[in-house]
Amino acid sequence: MQDSNIPPRKTNKKRRIWPWMLMLFIFLIAALGGAYFASNSLTEKPVEKKQSEELITAKDKATIMIMGVDEREDDVGRSDTLMIASIDPKTNQASLLSVPRDTRVKIKGHGFDKVNAAYAYGKERLSQETVENLLGVNVDHYIIINTKSFKKIIDAVGGIDIDVPKRMHYEDPWDDDGGLIIDFHPGMQHMDGAKAVTYVRYRDEEGDLGRIRRQQDFVRAFMEKLVSPTIIPKLPAVIKEVMDSIETDLSVRQLLEFAGTLKESKHNGLKTDMVPGKPLYIEGVSYWIPDLNKLRLTVADTLGVSLSGKYKTKMEADIREYENSIPANASEVPASDTSIGRAKASDSSRNRRREESVNKEKRSSEDKKTDRTDRSRSDEREEREERSERSSREEADRPARYQAAPAADNSSPRSDDSTAPPTPSAGISKSR
Repeated sequence: MQDSNIPPRKTNKKRRIWPWMLMLFIFLIAALGGAYFASNSLTEKPVEKKQSEELITAKDKATIMIMGVDEREDDVGRSDTLMIASIDPKTNQASLLSVPRDTRVKIKGHGFDKVNAAYAYGKERLSQETVENLLGVNVDHYIIINTKSFKKIIDAVGGIDIDVPKRMHYEDPWDDDGGLIIDFHPGMQHMDGAKAVTYVRYRDEEGDLGRIRRQQDFVRAFMEKLVSPTIIPKLPAVIKEVMDSIETDLSVRQLLEFAGTLKESKHNGLKTDMVPGKPLYIEGVSYWIPDLNKLRLTVADTLGVSLSGKYKTKMEADIREYENSIPANASEVPASDTSIGRAKASDSSRNRRREESVNKEKRSSEDKKTDRTDRSRSDEREEREERSERSSREEADRPARYQAAPAADNSSPRSDDSTAPPTPSAGISKSR
């Protein structure tokens, strides 16, 4: 064989770089994935936060305080919107409890005041502690969204479609953002971030309670948008905008788990409620006075926690302290004061009635189906028993027939009479 004239291939050192780059890339992905999965899940309690033994702790659920904060350049701001989310990732169920911003609460170091003042006194830490003492439950995490961040998030998802219930018009030329104009007509409306902010801030004769109902409706509309196919191409931008726009102690994994549970809970029905209570005038200021007994029993039921005797004793002491703190000259809020509004049947009450009706129809349908199945099974059983009894009779009759039939004589020709087959009743005992 002749030697080849083709010169030997030179070693390309650049090609050898790629295996190392690939290994480095795989290592980085593994490291990031490990960090992601090493982070706590949503239901794991934060180690850095001490859980109070005097409060309820939801072991298999997560409680998250969500605050919409109105911060100004010359003001530390106050919580304009306050909700407590209860999340169960295992069952994909979620509930939202709205706390009216005028709710009268005890703020550590500041006595009794409106709950939205806690943020001005001590930011999210004091707000979380105040809400915990109000509800009687340990709150695991917090999410803070300011007005500008809210606009960016809504714009990132492409806006929200919501059915405006009535004519809404309000103008405030002295608003710090250069004037406030709220102008909506009844019917389905598409809102970008700027319009959405004005919608959730609007307050009329229904007061703060009416605004809470609209905010809860807006949350449902936002969830509808999150589960729509149009949001998939925008997810990277949405996630980036959310992470850049909110302040939270949740990890990326926990936020994704939170969003995923909210998305799935849409099919199970997002339960919404509001702190039960009544409006009251105290020294010329209107407050929302919570019904602590009803509130804490409702929270415990939502979290699926049984109340211990120790907790009930503490709850009774808290209720007495709160009732004794209300001055004797407190009076009913006059009808002319619409700052708080009047309580109506809560969304959760309507949802419960709707769920009970659906469940009743479902049970009725299942009962009918079960009844039909039982009848079918009964008919099949009777038919099997009848076939078995008939088969037993035939087995019992067979020997008698053989005894009654004459033996065949192959040596002689058969006559017509001798070849006649035995009748079915031949050889059967009359006593049968």
